[in-house]
Amino acid sequence: MKKWLLIALMLLPSLAFAEDALDTGDTAWMMMSTALVLLMTPAGLALFYGGMTRSKNLLNTYAMVLMAFCVAMIMWIALGYSIAFGTAESSTVQMVSGGLSHIFLNGIAWNDLSGTYPTYVFIVFQGTFAAITVAIASGSVIERIKFSTWLVFVAIWVVAVYAPVTHMVWGGDGAYLFDAGALDFAGGTVVHMNGGLAGLVLAFIVGKRVGFNKIAMKPMSVMLTALGGALLWFGWFGFNGGSAFGANSIAGLAFLTTALAPAVAGLTWLLIEWVIYKKPTLLGAISGVVAGLVAITPAAGFVDVTGAMAIGAIGSVVAFFGVSTLKKKLGYDDSLDAFGIHFLAGLWGALATAIFALKDNDLLWDGPLKESGDRMGQFMVQLESVVVVGLFTLVGTVIVYFIASALTGGGRVDEETESRGLDEAIHGEKGMNL
Repeated sequence: MKKWLLIALMLLPSLAFAEDALDTGDTAWMMMSTALVLLMTPAGLALFYGGMTRSKNLLNTYAMVLMAFCVAMIMWIALGYSIAFGTAESSTVQMVSGGLSHIFLNGIAWNDLSGTYPTYVFIVFQGTFAAITVAIASGSVIERIKFSTWLVFVAIWVVAVYAPVTHMVWGGDGAYLFDAGALDFAGGTVVHMNGGLAGLVLAFIVGKRVGFNKIAMKPMSVMLTALGGALLWFGWFGFNGGSAFGANSIAGLAFLTTALAPAVAGLTWLLIEWVIYKKPTLLGAISGVVAGLVAITPAAGFVDVTGAMAIGAIGSVVAFFGVSTLKKKLGYDDSLDAFGIHFLAGLWGALATAIFALKDNDLLWDGPLKESGDRMGQFMVQLESVVVVGLFTLVGTVIVYFIASALTGGGRVDEETESRGLDEAIHGEKGMNL
């Protein structure tokens, strides 16, 4: 009897470990990463956007970003997570949607694990991604979209557009682009192309601001924008580092590239301005930093120092071209350049992943590059992913906007409200004229 008791006591630690795979280090890192990504929206992006708007619309701009986060998180828990990461009964449905089995997190217990950390942490982490994606789109239509229309748009778009795109790219076996081998480490297609293109679509549908290209529409506070950009950079370490899903070497690689690429991109934008306009502006420098962050996002855990520098520098050039040239040639009013910075830099980063990704990277999932070292094959897969996401977002955003507009009696404020300013006319408040 004593012999069996001794054996049981010796085996107890290993038995306990087998039953409990939770790793406290990974859990702490994922919770911290989630908090960092949360900071990016109601603080970082809100200030970044707020500083670039006119003073009479500062509070409305901040409210649009803040409420985008709140509404998106609610809809993510209610429906979005299930559609993005659930498993549909039909293999055909599974290609684009995870189904509705986890509505309001049905079937997920508080102590369930996603690998080495709680599933609830994973759910909130991914919810912060959903929130910032739709908030990015707000930058294209600030100063003229109705607040009520925006709230309805956010609620529907997160479920109908963002969640299916997320599923196709990150939904695991059976999901269309995941099975194709498309690489997106932390959201080049899922977040930045998705949100940036949605913004452009809204800009075209809602129309230009009154006086666009006729009167000066200068940023109210470049300092607020720079502060917001710095907070975005800070939070981005959770955005990219957390996408390694643990405190591991891949997270360390993502940390390095998230520091280096935007630094190169910020300097690149500054130098371009200095050469062309003879003025190195703070707004340009922080815009370059954000463009570099966007560009490195899909490749953050896949590339080395050389790849990070190239992706950051070229991403800055691409975004600068979008903001300074493409917008003028096409004549659209993308108020805060969500398309130029997020979509274009995200597009470059998604394609550049095939060019610069390390072949021996442990986190590469199945695809031409991992299976046979075929960079051109991987590039074609990346191209397919950006086309599919682009078309899905384009069509989905148009449909969702017109639904939201119909439910709120039209999507644009009247000319008197726009002229007066949305802060006072809609919210009954007045921001500080910094």
